[in-house]
Amino acid sequence: MANPKSSVLEPTATRLTVAAPPSQALIVTAFASIYLIWGSTYLAIGFAVQTMPPFLMGGIRFMIAGALMYAWLRWRGEARPTSLIHWRSAAIVGGLLLLGGNGGVVWAEQTVPSGVTALLIATVPMWIVLVDWLRPHGIRPNRWIVAGVALGMTGITILIGPQNIASDAHLEWIGPLVLVFASLSWAIGSVYSRHASLPASPLMGTAMEMFAGGVLLMLAGTVTGEWSKLDLASISIKSWVSFVYLIFFGSLIGFTAYIWLLKVTTPARAATYAYVNPVVAVFLGWALNNEPITIQTLLAAAIIITAVAVIISNQGRRKVA
Repeated sequence: MANPKSSVLEPTATRLTVAAPPSQALIVTAFASIYLIWGSTYLAIGFAVQTMPPFLMGGIRFMIAGALMYAWLRWRGEARPTSLIHWRSAAIVGGLLLLGGNGGVVWAEQTVPSGVTALLIATVPMWIVLVDWLRPHGIRPNRWIVAGVALGMTGITILIGPQNIASDAHLEWIGPLVLVFASLSWAIGSVYSRHASLPASPLMGTAMEMFAGGVLLMLAGTVTGEWSKLDLASISIKSWVSFVYLIFFGSLIGFTAYIWLLKVTTPARAATYAYVNPVVAVFLGWALNNEPITIQTLLAAAIIITAVAVIISNQGRRKVA
């Protein structure tokens, strides 16, 4: 979505010169957003779907966030998108990231605990490396990136040890299986978005993707009969607060930062949030839900953070397959 010859901070009409690359501070801030904010959204989603239908909750969330961002950009002077190709690409990206990816998460969290969900979604970097390699003219991961992915998965395995799952209600296979497909869908959407025909403004493209993905989630909620389950009077305060948090922090800040990072860095590097989010989710579970943090959890966290460092530090050394 980002045009390498334009700055995301300039109005469209004034893009006359080649802009400097984004500052390291801005990149670090964007990574901090997806690492910390998205780590907290698993717990927020779990609270929201306690009394809200999952697809409708997700759909309304992203439609509101997309509409707010679109209105703000138009107010700033951004051109109204008119290309049908741009809208088609936005619908595809929104469908893969939000309907397939986020939709799978909100549906699965009806039965799968938020911490376990975060751990299963941590397979995203592995899928992204594979998808980015298998696409036409794909990029082959070097041995260090493969080692980083393997190390990260080792940390995830330690973190999701049998004794951790044993403390929760029995997990049916359908929920975890949906989360695996959600991870794959998110990975495909992440790689596709880097090559799709989208507006030059990355923020406008993000607004379009969120709105289109929200519409698709609403359609999924309609097809699955969620309107008959929606009872506004029965929605708890905790669900409402979580829903508002997901709109402004999870969507407007976190999703925007992720889409921007996909354009200024590599998909596998942007996806390293999936290794940090489980650590954040486990910590929040301890802080807000009285879940214990064990030596095993601390060991897994150290391994995961090391894996993130290995992947990030070796992104520039990949080669075309």
